[in-house]
Amino acid sequence: MRKLKKHRKQQYEWHPALITAKRWLHYAWRVAKHFLPWPPRTKTGKRILIGFVGFVVLIILGMYGIARWYIWSVDDQPQVVGASFIPDYAASLGLDPKQTLHAMLDDLPIKHIRLTSYWSDMEPQPGVFDFSQLDWEMAMAEKSGAKVTLSVGLRQPRWPECHEPDWAYSDEEWQADLTSFIKQIVNRYKTSPALESYQVENEYFLQGFGTCTDFDRDRLVAETKLVRKLDPLHPVVINRSNNSLGVAIGAPTPDTYGISIYKRVWSTAIHRYLEYPQPAWYYAFVAGVQKLWNGRETIAHEIQAEAWPPHGQPIIETSLAEQNKSMDAGRLASRFQYARDTGLRQVYMWGAEYWYYRDVKLHDPSLWNVAKTEFTAR
Repeated sequence: MRKLKKHRKQQYEWHPALITAKRWLHYAWRVAKHFLPWPPRTKTGKRILIGFVGFVVLIILGMYGIARWYIWSVDDQPQVVGASFIPDYAASLGLDPKQTLHAMLDDLPIKHIRLTSYWSDMEPQPGVFDFSQLDWEMAMAEKSGAKVTLSVGLRQPRWPECHEPDWAYSDEEWQADLTSFIKQIVNRYKTSPALESYQVENEYFLQGFGTCTDFDRDRLVAETKLVRKLDPLHPVVINRSNNSLGVAIGAPTPDTYGISIYKRVWSTAIHRYLEYPQPAWYYAFVAGVQKLWNGRETIAHEIQAEAWPPHGQPIIETSLAEQNKSMDAGRLASRFQYARDTGLRQVYMWGAEYWYYRDVKLHDPSLWNVAKTEFTAR
């Protein structure tokens, strides 16, 4: 009889909401022990503790309820899974950017891709433009039938985040110069059959990462209005900070919000790898609250799918064994599953260039094969 009960216990699977509640209650318990008299010896102390725990449980169940409602509300829509591509990053890994994008589009194959338009690359001198790089990227996307979300503005994906040319900040009229550059980008590519949407800036208000110094909301509002005026046919996406809490309530109001998801990173605070505890349904909760607030949808514009080396050292200077501590084939497969479980209808994986680097440079095709299985199945 004991063996039968033990067997049943082992086969029981906890509901995702209960798993999260159990984890968060553990944190709440530790907080309660720190701030409340412990152990609570009076009836009042015990009631406070029980009330605190009950309050946490109600919050978690409410969050989960909103998440389930959101997933139900979009369940009839197919989930689009794409990836970002940044030629500068591919080149930093010793890869040929054209070969990398060709492999992503044709071998995996990726049919939704996020591209960048670095100001520093495309206007090296005032009024002197070089669009050759983005031209061949868009041409490849058109040829393969892929859809593009095009990032515009000063702050765009990848370090140092703000990609101004060397001459820009020495000019007091740099914002006017940036506006002129955005006009050039939108007018050049708005008729491309591959273009699906614009991303205006990237995690604009995030001050703890990157070399950015200008966080003026009026500039973001003006850029959003400019893009919509130049091209009213394609929607605008504005991305929030990574793993962010809360709801976006200030101007501008885009057609869609983006949120980035990072799961396993090197923490400079604790000098070890940190695994963020949010369950996948947490992002359905965030999207649900946003949808209830102003009717806008939320996408995952970045889901971490590459290694995060310690102390910010470059990937190419990091051993494969160390890389595997934050990203290997098993973790990549789990990231794709995590992306599905968020319920968000558009998700973009972050690090496809890295998968190709592992395959071509380190002769480790494990990540590329996982990605190929995922994208081929769609």
